[in-house]
Amino acid sequence: MSVSRRGFLAAAAVAAPAAGVVGAAPVVDGSPVRSGADVLAEQGWRRLRGHRIGVLTNPTGVLSSLDHVVDAMHADGVDIAAVFGPEHGFRGTSQAGGSEGDHRDPRTGLPVYDAYGAGADELARMFRDAGVELVVFDIADVGARFYTYIWTMYRAMQAAQRAGLGFAVLDRPNPVGPRAAGPRLLPGFTSGVGLLPIVQQHGMTVGELALLFEHDHLPAPLPELDVVRVAGWRRRTAATGLPWVPPSPNMPTPDTAALYPGTALFEGTALSEGRGTTRPFETIGAPGIDWRWAADLGALDLPGVRFRETYFVPTFGKHTGTTCGGVQVHRTGEVDPIRVAVAMLVTARRRYPEVFGWRPDLMIDKLFGSDRLRRMVDAGAGTAEIVGSWQDELADFRDQREPHLLYR
Repeated sequence: MSVSRRGFLAAAAVAAPAAGVVGAAPVVDGSPVRSGADVLAEQGWRRLRGHRIGVLTNPTGVLSSLDHVVDAMHADGVDIAAVFGPEHGFRGTSQAGGSEGDHRDPRTGLPVYDAYGAGADELARMFRDAGVELVVFDIADVGARFYTYIWTMYRAMQAAQRAGLGFAVLDRPNPVGPRAAGPRLLPGFTSGVGLLPIVQQHGMTVGELALLFEHDHLPAPLPELDVVRVAGWRRRTAATGLPWVPPSPNMPTPDTAALYPGTALFEGTALSEGRGTTRPFETIGAPGIDWRWAADLGALDLPGVRFRETYFVPTFGKHTGTTCGGVQVHRTGEVDPIRVAVAMLVTARRRYPEVFGWRPDLMIDKLFGSDRLRRMVDAGAGTAEIVGSWQDELADFRDQREPHLLYR
């Protein structure tokens, strides 16, 4: 089902849930879960025909058959003017902060433009140069404000508005579920990992975010905004049956994604966030940390997680080639990743004041969306006090997002 910006509220009575968990597709109202891309493919790409389209996508843009949407569209004769790659690139070969540059895709022969870090005017120029008439976005998000794909989508929406183009989002479930959590981004702390005042874990699909972005943050509506909804999905269904495709090189599993909205805060510290290990954002530590951190965290009895003492040597990133002590966070059930991460930060600073520290560039403030976390941790605040500090703004965001939720 396609939902236009003019009719999405009336169509929002049907439902959807949470995860990229591999397995047999559950049946909801007699239908297996199908991504927006699957829905369009089943219709023979009818919505796209008659337009020269530009596809903004990455390796997660797959059908349930595991064929990539660009390859499938190209084979089916859809008129693709160009492909646009976000962070990590169209085919996903680059590490964090990198992309694949402009090139011609070897498989399809299509021109690929590097959209990572491009502003709205630059993207509008790319769209015009390529002869795009309709922009199509198909990327799986992981539900965290500082994951850059949603900001590439926002910039592309701004560019489409300036160029007078329609915009279509092929929707996919949010793998960390519908729950909103964490602080808003505050004025003065915008960056490439946060452009708008949404909360740290937004609990929305990319289609829902596109509707919120258009309504609350674009100066005027797009010429056309279509959200092709996930079919057969309810928001709180535990599994989708859709294949898990790592949305970036350091997001290997659904467990990683479930913890990422919290543990990615360690990118802003002197501790390794696990890049260069097989379990990034689940393995956290640094030289000088020992078994006592796992013991401190275990004593907190946080719901949904257990902590295992671990030692590791990162192959890249922080502390490359150096033995680090720390913890592996094991997800055991429903988890509040931001509360878990705050507890980890608080206990690490108290137990290891000579090891714990913030990155000199204060990246932590960009990730968190303000300097509040850094200042409160440094002042010795506890987990409950820190988490309590953003509850009013979180409640405001929940009210703000409500009209744009497509799945119940």
